[in-house]
Amino acid sequence: MSPLSLTHELPKGDVLVAYCTDIAWSPFFPLLSGVVTELGGLISHGAVVAREYGIPCIVGAAGATSAIRTGSMVRLDGSIGTLQEVGIHNTHAAKGPGIL
Repeated sequence: MSPLSLTHELPKGDVLVAYCTDIAWSPFFPLLSGVVTELGGLISHGAVVAREYGIPCIVGAAGATSAIRTGSMVRLDGSIGTLQEVGIHNTHAAKGPGIL
């Protein structure tokens, strides 16, 4: 998935769940209310940019893209590293993988 192909599907306040992020995602971080990536650590791109914007972030969350269903409503706590699916939001049900 590339940021440019998904920008029309990224409403303000969504949580991005992706395998990883790179510099191409940077302009979209202000739209997000949270970021979860399977790949990365404390100094990975996603973690650093999320920290700069004050956005909750979990990195190194192996299996997150397959565990969280597209269109899910989630509870993200970046301070303790928990991500919980709490329901489905129908207006997002048709989106591609990893966009919540």
